[in-house]
Amino acid sequence: MNNGSPKVLPDLIERARQVGAKLYQGDRASQALGMRVLDTTPGCARVAMHVRSDMVNGQRVCHGGLIFTLADSAFAYACNSHGPNTLAAAASIDFLVPAREGDELTARASELWRSGRSGLYEVEVTNQRGERIALLRGRSHQVAGSNLEP
Repeated sequence: MNNGSPKVLPDLIERARQVGAKLYQGDRASQALGMRVLDTTPGCARVAMHVRSDMVNGQRVCHGGLIFTLADSAFAYACNSHGPNTLAAAASIDFLVPAREGDELTARASELWRSGRSGLYEVEVTNQRGERIALLRGRSHQVAGSNLEP
Protein backbone atom coordinates (compact mmCIF):
# COMPACT_ATOMS: atom_id res chain seq x y z
CA MET A 1 0.00 0.00 0.00
CA ASN A 2 1.35 3.42 -1.01
CA ASN A 3 -0.50 5.70 1.48
CA GLY A 4 0.18 8.79 -0.66
CA SER A 5 3.96 8.60 -0.61
CA PRO A 6 5.91 10.96 -2.93
CA LYS A 7 6.44 8.06 -5.37
CA VAL A 8 2.97 8.66 -6.83
CA LEU A 9 3.76 12.11 -8.22
CA PRO A 10 6.76 11.03 -10.37
CA ASP A 11 4.63 8.21 -11.81
CA LEU A 12 1.85 10.65 -12.74
CA ILE A 13 4.34 13.06 -14.28
CA GLU A 14 5.92 10.28 -16.32
CA ARG A 15 2.49 9.13 -17.54
CA ALA A 16 1.58 12.70 -18.55
CA ARG A 17 4.83 13.02 -20.51
CA GLN A 18 4.28 9.65 -22.23
CA VAL A 19 0.76 10.68 -23.21
CA GLY A 20 2.04 14.02 -24.52
CA ALA A 21 4.73 12.35 -26.62
CA LYS A 22 2.26 9.84 -28.04
CA LEU A 23 -0.31 12.52 -28.88
CA TYR A 24 2.30 14.70 -30.58
CA GLN A 25 3.33 11.81 -32.86
CA GLY A 26 -0.10 11.86 -34.48
CA ASP A 27 -0.79 15.60 -34.16
CA ARG A 28 -0.22 16.60 -37.77
CA ALA A 29 -1.94 19.99 -37.32
CA SER A 30 0.35 21.13 -34.51
CA GLN A 31 3.39 19.76 -36.33
CA ALA A 32 2.47 21.58 -39.56
CA LEU A 33 2.21 24.86 -37.64
CA GLY A 34 5.64 24.29 -36.07
CA MET A 35 4.28 23.89 -32.55
CA ARG A 36 6.52 22.36 -29.92
CA VAL A 37 5.30 20.67 -26.75
CA LEU A 38 7.56 22.09 -24.05
CA ASP A 39 6.15 20.21 -21.10
CA THR A 40 3.21 18.06 -20.06
CA THR A 41 2.40 17.34 -16.42
CA PRO A 42 -0.85 16.10 -14.87
CA GLY A 43 -3.51 18.64 -15.85
CA CYS A 44 -1.04 21.09 -17.39
CA ALA A 45 0.81 21.65 -20.64
CA ARG A 46 3.03 24.24 -22.31
CA VAL A 47 3.11 24.50 -26.09
CA ALA A 48 5.10 27.07 -28.12
CA MET A 49 4.83 28.39 -31.68
CA HIS A 50 6.88 30.89 -33.68
CA VAL A 51 4.69 33.31 -35.68
CA ARG A 52 5.80 32.87 -39.29
CA SER A 53 5.14 35.20 -42.23
CA ASP A 54 2.47 32.82 -43.55
CA MET A 55 0.54 33.16 -40.25
CA VAL A 56 -0.25 36.88 -40.49
CA ASN A 57 -3.46 38.31 -41.89
CA GLY A 58 -4.12 41.38 -44.06
CA GLN A 59 -3.58 43.66 -41.06
CA ARG A 60 -0.12 42.14 -40.55
CA VAL A 61 -0.95 40.51 -37.21
CA CYS A 62 -1.12 36.82 -36.40
CA HIS A 63 -4.42 35.32 -37.50
CA GLY A 64 -6.67 34.82 -34.48
CA GLY A 65 -7.57 31.33 -35.62
CA LEU A 66 -3.92 30.31 -35.31
CA ILE A 67 -3.66 31.74 -31.81
CA PHE A 68 -6.82 29.80 -30.95
CA THR A 69 -5.24 26.67 -32.45
CA LEU A 70 -2.13 27.08 -30.28
CA ALA A 71 -4.26 27.52 -27.15
CA ASP A 72 -6.50 24.61 -28.14
CA SER A 73 -3.48 22.37 -28.63
CA ALA A 74 -2.18 23.17 -25.13
CA PHE A 75 -5.71 22.53 -23.81
CA ALA A 76 -5.72 19.12 -25.55
CA TYR A 77 -2.37 18.07 -24.08
CA ALA A 78 -3.44 19.18 -20.59
CA CYS A 79 -6.83 17.47 -20.56
CA ASN A 80 -5.44 14.24 -22.01
CA SER A 81 -2.47 14.15 -19.61
CA HIS A 82 -4.28 11.88 -17.15
CA GLY A 83 -4.52 9.07 -19.72
CA PRO A 84 -8.17 8.70 -20.82
CA ASN A 85 -9.14 9.97 -24.29
CA THR A 86 -10.54 13.45 -23.76
CA LEU A 87 -11.95 15.94 -26.25
CA ALA A 88 -12.95 19.59 -26.14
CA ALA A 89 -16.65 20.03 -25.46
CA ALA A 90 -16.52 23.84 -25.63
CA ALA A 91 -13.98 26.64 -25.73
CA SER A 92 -13.98 30.41 -25.90
CA ILE A 93 -11.13 32.85 -26.32
CA ASP A 94 -10.47 36.49 -25.59
CA PHE A 95 -7.81 38.18 -27.71
CA LEU A 96 -6.05 40.82 -25.62
CA VAL A 97 -3.27 42.24 -27.79
CA PRO A 98 -2.09 41.32 -31.28
CA ALA A 99 0.73 38.90 -31.93
CA ARG A 100 3.06 39.82 -34.74
CA GLU A 101 5.34 38.07 -37.20
CA GLY A 102 8.48 36.89 -35.41
CA ASP A 103 6.79 36.58 -32.01
CA GLU A 104 7.38 33.43 -29.99
CA LEU A 105 4.06 32.47 -28.43
CA THR A 106 3.68 30.11 -25.50
CA ALA A 107 0.35 28.64 -24.41
CA ARG A 108 0.15 27.47 -20.78
CA ALA A 109 -2.85 25.28 -20.04
CA SER A 110 -3.92 24.60 -16.46
CA GLU A 111 -6.63 22.36 -15.10
CA LEU A 112 -9.06 24.37 -12.97
CA TRP A 113 -11.42 21.52 -12.13
CA ARG A 114 -11.97 17.88 -13.13
CA SER A 115 -14.66 15.51 -11.93
CA GLY A 116 -16.07 12.37 -13.51
CA ARG A 117 -15.84 12.75 -17.28
CA SER A 118 -15.67 16.57 -17.39
CA GLY A 119 -12.98 19.16 -16.83
CA LEU A 120 -12.46 22.90 -16.99
CA TYR A 121 -9.18 24.41 -18.21
CA GLU A 122 -7.68 27.85 -18.64
CA VAL A 123 -5.02 28.63 -21.22
CA GLU A 124 -2.91 31.76 -21.19
CA VAL A 125 -1.05 32.69 -24.39
CA THR A 126 1.94 35.00 -23.95
CA ASN A 127 4.68 36.32 -26.21
CA GLN A 128 8.43 36.33 -25.65
CA ARG A 129 8.12 39.53 -23.58
CA GLY A 130 5.60 37.90 -21.23
CA GLU A 131 2.71 40.00 -22.56
CA ARG A 132 -0.66 38.27 -22.46
CA ILE A 133 -1.90 37.78 -25.99
CA ALA A 134 -5.04 35.73 -25.31
CA LEU A 135 -6.95 33.77 -22.69
CA LEU A 136 -8.90 30.62 -23.53
CA ARG A 137 -11.29 28.74 -21.27
CA GLY A 138 -12.18 25.21 -22.34
CA ARG A 139 -14.45 22.46 -21.12
CA SER A 140 -13.37 18.87 -21.74
CA HIS A 141 -15.29 15.62 -21.93
CA GLN A 142 -13.77 12.16 -21.52
CA VAL A 143 -14.68 9.62 -24.20
CA ALA A 144 -14.03 5.89 -24.57
CA GLY A 145 -10.47 4.63 -24.74
CA SER A 146 -7.10 5.53 -23.34
CA ASN A 147 -4.14 7.45 -24.72
CA LEU A 148 -1.94 4.77 -23.17
CA GLU A 149 -3.26 2.00 -25.44
CA PRO A 150 -1.02 1.02 -28.37
